[in-house]
Amino acid sequence: MKIFIIYCCVLGVMSVIAFFTYLADKIKAKKGAWRIRESVLLGLGFLGGAVGALLAMNICRHKTKHFYFWLCNLLSLALQIAAGVIIFIEFV
Repeated sequence: MKIFIIYCCVLGVMSVIAFFTYLADKIKAKKGAWRIRESVLLGLGFLGGAVGALLAMNICRHKTKHFYFWLCNLLSLALQIAAGVIIFIEFV
């Protein structure tokens, strides 16, 4: 059970980081400032922040027209859920 809780906490922290990174990029886009690389945004979603990335895409209306952001974040979310189910089944 302990490893499952740690996994969920890691996903939560990564989602918060992803959300605020997407938000920061949206603010930079409006100001015409230097932007955050797309690879960083996609990487945050892949490395555990898919929920935060998808929330930021919807709430901030950022990167919603790029199909590869939807694809990458939805696939990452599916992998993160699958990993969570496997961890839950194996260790709980």
